[in-house]
Amino acid sequence: SMERFWETLGIGPWDVYTFGSDTVREFTFYGQPVKEPFAFKIALAKFGDIQFELMQPVKGPNIYERFLKEKGEGFHHIKEKVADDEMEHTLEKFRKKGVKVIQSGKCGTDVFCYLNTEPTLGIIYELGNDGEVGPPERRYPPDK
Repeated sequence: SMERFWETLGIGPWDVYTFGSDTVREFTFYGQPVKEPFAFKIALAKFGDIQFELMQPVKGPNIYERFLKEKGEGFHHIKEKVADDEMEHTLEKFRKKGVKVIQSGKCGTDVFCYLNTEPTLGIIYELGNDGEVGPPERRYPPDK
């Protein structure tokens, strides 16, 4: 997918990370702490003020695996950047509307919460602080 976005739209370069049991803290899936090993790859690229995220499930429970099985590749979520000191207040507003957190965790200083807005919006809504997750494993296309 990185190659297609790069070649077709000029979106990139892409920074690639693996999030997993050894890097993500307090990882939850449908409200339950995940105890078994898990991993997913994330590729991030900026295009103006827009950040694109490509997700690839690797192992263990996660919402990306479920999405691929049910729908195949496609548009999965949009993200609202929320300051750390506003996160709990913002989550509470969604809870009052009956919207539940379906996946959450922390990696580096990054905090992410995916909300079950698919039944009403047709997509998943993510809240995140856009924190630092450390250096990427690799970059596409590679620096010359």
